[in-house]
Amino acid sequence: MSQLRKSLWRGALAAAAVAGFVTSAAAQMELKIMAPAAPGGGWDQTARSMQQALTQSGIAKSVQVTNVPGAGGSIGIAQLVNNSKGDGNQLMVMGYVMVGALLTNKSPITLEQTTPIARLTAEYEAIVVPADSPIKDAKQLAAALKADPAKVTWAGGSAGGVDHIAAALFAKAAGADATKINYIPFSGGGEALAAILGGKVTAGISGYGEFESQIKAGKLRLIGLTTPADKATADKPSIKAQGVDLEIANWRAVVAPPGLSADQTKALTDAMDKMAKSKEWQEILKTKGWEDSYVSGDAFAKILADEQARTKEVLTSVGLVKS
Repeated sequence: MSQLRKSLWRGALAAAAVAGFVTSAAAQMELKIMAPAAPGGGWDQTARSMQQALTQSGIAKSVQVTNVPGAGGSIGIAQLVNNSKGDGNQLMVMGYVMVGALLTNKSPITLEQTTPIARLTAEYEAIVVPADSPIKDAKQLAAALKADPAKVTWAGGSAGGVDHIAAALFAKAAGADATKINYIPFSGGGEALAAILGGKVTAGISGYGEFESQIKAGKLRLIGLTTPADKATADKPSIKAQGVDLEIANWRAVVAPPGLSADQTKALTDAMDKMAKSKEWQEILKTKGWEDSYVSGDAFAKILADEQARTKEVLTSVGLVKS
């Protein structure tokens, strides 16, 4: 074998060894995912679904999930920032609810202190009224709000959460005074549903899944979803397509601790990119009925910053956050 061929052969072997090392290193990731909520909820389900997809696809060697409940994720994020600085194997599930919770709880820890990795899923909000309501569509609801925002009562989840924010944004889009909206927070979806079905409130707002069976049974009328106008269908109308400029999604995402190196951040982002494309994750999305809204890296960091600014403005406008 000539010297040149020997040299090329050695180079090829070295390249193959490096490629093999990189592949095995990726598969050797031992990840930890914190769900900053109690078992069973949306963040916990997301963390455990990630665990399943990452291990079954071979992207990670092991994935450990822990629950740190309390204050809309405020306790969990404090632990992430204070105790996991520089840990390139740690992730935390979070979502739009946390953006509002950190503001309303006046948390000293902020999302700016985390390392944004990726947005995973989204669920759009649905606005419903009782089946016998005189309000037939988004324009009529907007007109009622503009005439007297205090007379229109809303049932939804916790104060400052995505339901409350969506109601305030609807009022603003309708040209009504958002500080005067009459929003009634309920701790459980069942209580809110009973109030809507019983005609105790004008309208209800939550994820579509909360209302689906009652809409199909003809007990609730779907006014519309907070989807982009081009996602409208005959049975799932878009509020934006009806002329009310409202578009909002209750998204879920993952962030990492502060103090990561560029290589650590890239390794976590690469792992999420691979997971998002895996057949295991795509199957989970289908089974759970979650909308795939995957965005990673700098694009997600920008979305996160924009959502924080918009949420602060809305919560200030309804008096839940002092400017």
